[in-house]
Amino acid sequence: MGTPRAFLLALFVASLSSAAELKITLLATTDLHGNLFPYDYYTAQPAARGLAKIATLIEAARAESPNNLLIDCGDTIQGTPLEAVYQESVQKGAPSPGQDPMMAAMNAIGYDAMVVGNHEFNFGLKNLAKARADAKFPWISSNILAAGDVRPFAPYFLNTIAGVKIAVIGVTTPLIPDWEAETHYRGYRFESGVDAVRRTVANVREHEHPDIVIVAAHAGLDSDKASDSRENMVRQIATEVSGIDAIVFGHTHQLLASLQIGNVLLMQPKNWGISLGRMDFVLQSKEPSGWRIVSKSSRLIPVTRETPTDAKVLKIGQPYHQLTETYLNTPVAEAPVSLDSRLARVEDSALIDAIQQVQLYYSKADVSFASSFNARVSVPKGPVTVRQIASLYIYENQLYLVEGNGKTVREALENSARYYKTCASDCSRGPLINPDVIGYNYDMAEGVDYEVDLTQPPGSRIRNLRWHGKPLDDKQPLRIAVNNYRAGGSAGYSMFRGANVVWRSPDEIRDLMIQYYSERKVLPTQPLNNWRVVPETALRTLEHEALAGAQTVTEQ
Repeated sequence: MGTPRAFLLALFVASLSSAAELKITLLATTDLHGNLFPYDYYTAQPAARGLAKIATLIEAARAESPNNLLIDCGDTIQGTPLEAVYQESVQKGAPSPGQDPMMAAMNAIGYDAMVVGNHEFNFGLKNLAKARADAKFPWISSNILAAGDVRPFAPYFLNTIAGVKIAVIGVTTPLIPDWEAETHYRGYRFESGVDAVRRTVANVREHEHPDIVIVAAHAGLDSDKASDSRENMVRQIATEVSGIDAIVFGHTHQLLASLQIGNVLLMQPKNWGISLGRMDFVLQSKEPSGWRIVSKSSRLIPVTRETPTDAKVLKIGQPYHQLTETYLNTPVAEAPVSLDSRLARVEDSALIDAIQQVQLYYSKADVSFASSFNARVSVPKGPVTVRQIASLYIYENQLYLVEGNGKTVREALENSARYYKTCASDCSRGPLINPDVIGYNYDMAEGVDYEVDLTQPPGSRIRNLRWHGKPLDDKQPLRIAVNNYRAGGSAGYSMFRGANVVWRSPDEIRDLMIQYYSERKVLPTQPLNNWRVVPETALRTLEHEALAGAQTVTEQ
């Protein structure tokens, strides 16, 4: 009789232990960049992304795990023409459909908090304040300060779910003053993310006694070796700050389903609403009070073409969408020949020259730097609309004219050339595109002639650099056109940081392009071919890689 009784007792104890376990689920998005509809505004085609589809994934996850929290890691109110058209109406005080479209949709979905991203500052403080006021959830950031050390945003967000107290600490990449016009952040200053998180975690642990501490960061995992180490500090936070259970992060548009650094679980959802991040924490109650984490895991739930859209989100976005489509369909110019951007990062392109022409014209620069932000631009022969012009320049950047010299140009081109790998022996075999350098950080220059020699190591690839037909002397003074992010030294372009800014455009580069081609009515037909990759075998290999990559992106 003893054995059955012991067995029953063991079952009873096990059932008590099981009943004391609880699962808490964190759901997260990041870098939505105004992607409300599952739609690519630059191609006018459906796209497997956006908040309307993410909302469906959120609803399903909530049904499966009712003890949940939903956050966003920032860069939310900028990115698509839908947000750009709305934000312009706010700037001008013009009639609009009402609330910020992303905030309205996120309110309806039921977000609990949002981290302040750097692109929230793109349209200035009036627009930032309007969007923040429209949100029914807090915007958080522990490292943004105002005058007198006042914290304009809550450093953290607290929520208690099923008796479990959760603290979410926000942190923002601090390089906003390097990237934005001073009027866009006037009155704010930005601390080191690591220092702010360390202080906030200690304060929260001491005074709030949470069961789970999560850092939500608008910053990447690691800085590129050539970049400012302050920008992306998530690994540093994970390794140097104690008391953190998990970090969800964004900013760099990468994806990371799961990574364990020490006792810290990390996750990065894909940008634009391409995936939903999910973290599950299993906890057990502890005596005399509170909970302890016994396991944690994370994964990404992808959006697909088959993911249904949420009807309420579509309804909220519809009036904004209609205004955007009307604007984008406005004809502005003609294309005498068909053009596309698939090879724009491996050889000179008339479409990139279309950007360079605008930058040189308005800045009166000697040399202009520009990159291919969109490797899928296709402009058929015939009428050109605002949509097609806008597709060339998808970011809200301003144009800066800075003072530099021949050495500045050479160093910038060498930094750009890190986009390629070295092929010292056989350049006919790839891959020759360096996956560690994001494509939009590959800048091309106009106003000079040069070659990029891939048989040479990084830092020694630019040869035959000429200006006005003569070798460019390092000491030759030059006025250089760059966007505000390059002027701030982002992506390894430190040679521009601290340069004297002679002029800033009052309008964004995209608007300058629309104005320029509305007046001239015609796009370039042929590239200037002022730069090229050598040897020829390397160029052929790169062309093959670029075309294959563009096809892969299109299919996704």
